[in-house]
Amino acid sequence: MLVFNNDNLFIMVMKLSIKDYLVQHLRKLNAMDNYILIITLIGLAAFGMVWMPAFTKRTGISYSTVYTLAGILIYSLFPGALPDPDPASKGDLILRFSEMAVIISLMGTGIKIDRPFSLKNWASPIRLVIIGMILTIAGAAFLGYTLLGLSLAATFLLGAALAPTDPVLASDIQVEPPNVGLKSETRFSLTAEAGLNDGMAFPFTWLAIILALNATEWDKGLLTWFAYNLVYKILAGIAIGYLAGRAVGYLIFSVSRKYKFLKTRDGFLAISLTLLVYGLTEIIHGYGFVAVFICAITLRHFEKRAEFHDDLHSFTDQIERLMLGVLLILFGGALVNGILNPLTWKMALFTLLFILLIRPLAAYTSLISCKIHIKEKLAISFFGIRGIGSIFYLAFAFKEAEFAEEKELWAIIAFTILVSVVIHGLTATPVMKYLKHHIPEEQVPE
Repeated sequence: MLVFNNDNLFIMVMKLSIKDYLVQHLRKLNAMDNYILIITLIGLAAFGMVWMPAFTKRTGISYSTVYTLAGILIYSLFPGALPDPDPASKGDLILRFSEMAVIISLMGTGIKIDRPFSLKNWASPIRLVIIGMILTIAGAAFLGYTLLGLSLAATFLLGAALAPTDPVLASDIQVEPPNVGLKSETRFSLTAEAGLNDGMAFPFTWLAIILALNATEWDKGLLTWFAYNLVYKILAGIAIGYLAGRAVGYLIFSVSRKYKFLKTRDGFLAISLTLLVYGLTEIIHGYGFVAVFICAITLRHFEKRAEFHDDLHSFTDQIERLMLGVLLILFGGALVNGILNPLTWKMALFTLLFILLIRPLAAYTSLISCKIHIKEKLAISFFGIRGIGSIFYLAFAFKEAEFAEEKELWAIIAFTILVSVVIHGLTATPVMKYLKHHIPEEQVPE
């Protein structure tokens, strides 16, 4: 039996009054200057990220899980007082913010891969991209069409958006910083896959856009799609990325030996190079995602043992974690604000089938002939983490063409990311520790 005395009543009234005051004050502040709320949110995200790597290592809980929960809590406590996180109404903002997060992550991902590129050394990620990703897109599109009854364009968009392993949220299962030495095949495969497939999923996003724009005569655009969106754009991205990586590597590691004033240890170079390469590639209508990753890999192996790579990686990692923190808080806010309202039990079933069956089966099929321990094959197949890249592809497609099922697609993507954050976020650290203890890490091939 509860007994309320005057002291308890006073405390309850004070708590309610303080909360009401904060909500009203934040709403007034939001009306006067939304900028203050935005920088406060960014500051909160950055402050917490300082300790997140240590927290994840100690608890085994990824910071993607923590920050999503933080976003849910913040937007639940102060409804209507913070910036609107709805991707449907803030499409341009979400598109550009997620775009920046992905390209910075791609640069950081490429810089920390020690293994030099060759068809033999990179057999597993190449198979994951060429075979596994296409099977994943086909499986997701088939389920979307048969189970959910989506249009042909929407099914391809759904498959393309969900296919890439996200380089932003997948940091817990990626390789360690440059020049650590020993690397597990699991971490390498997932890191390289995350770097490669973000750009490789773009042609299929464009295929969905073409289908949406030419619903009745879509077959007439297939040749253009193949020649321009598939072949030209990928080759342009590879060419710009490789040339930029070689040129900057020559400037930093060769020319600077002769002209000392050019010598630098400024990690800021990684961000400036990311933006420059991405911009130049997009200007000539190539895939900037591809160019940034190829540039990072090329620069990384120009002078592989240079300590400067640690500075480059450290700077990109810090910027990436800042942007990730903000995006995950906004994602939690979108969950609170109703992005999942159109979700049905069939959509939820689709997500579970995709994460637990389609991606693992497609990835494992692509790795069958690879000489990798079966436990590593299973881990690589399971950790197909969905995240910021999926948000970008969806926002990009909705800007280029109209899709009748826009709200439904946002609900499916958001729920899939949520399930991935929870399942993969809670299992990544324990599984990686298990593999490290039971399967010896290999020396990185030179």
